[in-house]
Amino acid sequence: MDTVREPLLTGVPLSILDRSRTRSGETEAETLRGTVRLAQQVEELGYRRFWVSEHHSVPGVVGSAPTVLAAAVASVTSRIRVGTGGVMLPNHQPLVVAEQFGVLESLFPGRIDMGLGRSVGFTNGIRRALGVEKDAAEDFSSQVQELLGYFTGDQQNHPQVHARPGEGLRVPPFILAVGEGAALAASLGLPLVIAGVKGEQALLSLLQRYRDTFQPSAWASRPYVVLAATVAVAATTEEARRLLLPEAWSSAYSRTRGVFPPLQPLDEVLQLDMTDKERNFFEQSLSGQIYGTPAEVDAALGGLVQRTGADEVLITTNTYDRGDLLESYRLLAEVAGLRSLASR
Repeated sequence: MDTVREPLLTGVPLSILDRSRTRSGETEAETLRGTVRLAQQVEELGYRRFWVSEHHSVPGVVGSAPTVLAAAVASVTSRIRVGTGGVMLPNHQPLVVAEQFGVLESLFPGRIDMGLGRSVGFTNGIRRALGVEKDAAEDFSSQVQELLGYFTGDQQNHPQVHARPGEGLRVPPFILAVGEGAALAASLGLPLVIAGVKGEQALLSLLQRYRDTFQPSAWASRPYVVLAATVAVAATTEEARRLLLPEAWSSAYSRTRGVFPPLQPLDEVLQLDMTDKERNFFEQSLSGQIYGTPAEVDAALGGLVQRTGADEVLITTNTYDRGDLLESYRLLAEVAGLRSLASR
């Protein structure tokens, strides 16, 4: 007698990162409200976290003030953890970041996450407007330590300075791995958020080093890996792949023109007459992304989770039709049994 195999993703916590991508025919205000509404919807589906991102002066992306947007999200949800993926610390003074998260944690206790990244503005003009230089990211380690010190009360960079609110609060920090981010997370004993952008073998090697060199801290007693991935689920493989095409075209467009256009309807993308260069970038942007039927995605993503030993998956997917995006998230939640997991 045949037995039914339990999905590989059963019991794996899943979370969402939304970048507030604009859509054709949609105002920026509507985009931000769409992000807030999506958080409410995925909370109902049983997702563990909903994070927002930080991008400055990037056409097509309006997630520029993550702690402000996180407050809006937290105010209309009740269970899901809310955070940033992440605050780009080199753009800010650690004290200000500590105070912002102190306010969030004070208003929404036990639900706030502090994802931290080391990127700076991607053009000289943006960096000047932010008041930082291109090498600001080189001080990321000391910036993170100062920030965490405001919560523990033992930062020494500025004696007699305290985060109010902030000091004494426990806001879980996560390091977004770019460059040396994984090594930093290990040395400071912090959870790691990482994507396999350079291939699975490179990812496995980096995770092994992270785990081998991890130093337990007051923030985490053991290594904790959040695997970031783009995932699309639909009734058929082709339908799932089509969900990724609006973002693939936006990415190809940006690499040839330097500007992210708003996401366009699928029918318009399919009618585009791309140059060979654009077509190459278009196809490249789809590589490494996971899409398919629920069973196919369970095998692909669930297998990756098993091979990497990831503790959690952070899904970041963009498509034009918000209804299609929500359905993809619903199907994925169903495979992983998120509602039953959330009720435990």
